[in-house]
Amino acid sequence: MDIIQEIKRLEEEIKKTPYNKATEHHIGRLKAKLARLKEELEKQRQKKSKAPAFSLRKEGDASVFLVGFPSVGKSTLLNALTNAKSEVGDYDFTTLKPVPGMLEYKGAKIQIVDVPGLIEGASKGRGRGREVLGFIRNADLIVIVVDVFTLHNIDIIKRELYEAGIRLNQKPPEVVIKKRDRGGIKITSTVPLSLDESTIVEVLKENRIHNAEVIIREDLTLDRLIDAIMGNRVYIPSITVVNKIDLYQPELPEDVIPISAEKGINLDKLKEEIYRKLDFIRIYLKPPGGKPDFDEPLIMRRGCTVADVCKKLHRGMLESFRYAKVWGKSVKYQGQRVGLDHVLEDEDILTIYA
Repeated sequence: MDIIQEIKRLEEEIKKTPYNKATEHHIGRLKAKLARLKEELEKQRQKKSKAPAFSLRKEGDASVFLVGFPSVGKSTLLNALTNAKSEVGDYDFTTLKPVPGMLEYKGAKIQIVDVPGLIEGASKGRGRGREVLGFIRNADLIVIVVDVFTLHNIDIIKRELYEAGIRLNQKPPEVVIKKRDRGGIKITSTVPLSLDESTIVEVLKENRIHNAEVIIREDLTLDRLIDAIMGNRVYIPSITVVNKIDLYQPELPEDVIPISAEKGINLDKLKEEIYRKLDFIRIYLKPPGGKPDFDEPLIMRRGCTVADVCKKLHRGMLESFRYAKVWGKSVKYQGQRVGLDHVLEDEDILTIYA
């Protein structure tokens, strides 16, 4: 049986098997094997693929990708948000390569990218789907775009992204796996677990991990456990927008933003949500012996370190870095001396000595 047939067989068996405590062990083994085979298949396809991957130079403080089916108005939305001039057409696949534009909002420069349209089956390769999905993995934020006539596509797009290893609005599993040469599998948990330890061990072994120390800090589901083991998932925040509300106004879930890119309806609300979701912080730079520049803060992402600031300012600054001083919420006392791995907070004042 070839790898594709085995994947189909496993998917069918998982569908047919009801999930409960008695079947958890069996389903865990099936899902672990399925994830491993899918990864092997993807590696084989990448070796054979002759299609050039999409590429784009990331610019600005963050990159936001507009993702959706063809003809839902992504190009019109890009043009409305930025200085771009993306081609707009009434036919499918107007956008054949990524088209960028720049949105300047609250001092931040945000690269907005119109991504070539996805179709159902993209994660299996339809419509250059693998290349498009591989490109989307580079986003700092995904904006899923549908129109008022294609609301059902929201779930399809999310499923295609999930199958491509893209996890929306999730944090990585709080699991540490330290492989060892011998000693079997030792599991340590800081929280009560719903999964049986035997199931966790079986899933690890199915992925060829027979000796390891595993530290778990959250009550894992099977899927989250497999994500932690595979280690190739990306975790990206997302927003869902419904375009063309000037034509028809259906009932929408609260977490969806209704817009009209053509008429400019709700675009300010969308910009504000993009800014909020990107979780920006402002860092005020202060030259040694000088005053902080409060007029033009450096825009960074929450969780950034002094090293991240150095990289953004100048590549050579990391090599010549000696130490830094910080005033603000991230330090125990003002003017504290810190190193490259110090995590900064919003409105910190930073002086770098190089």
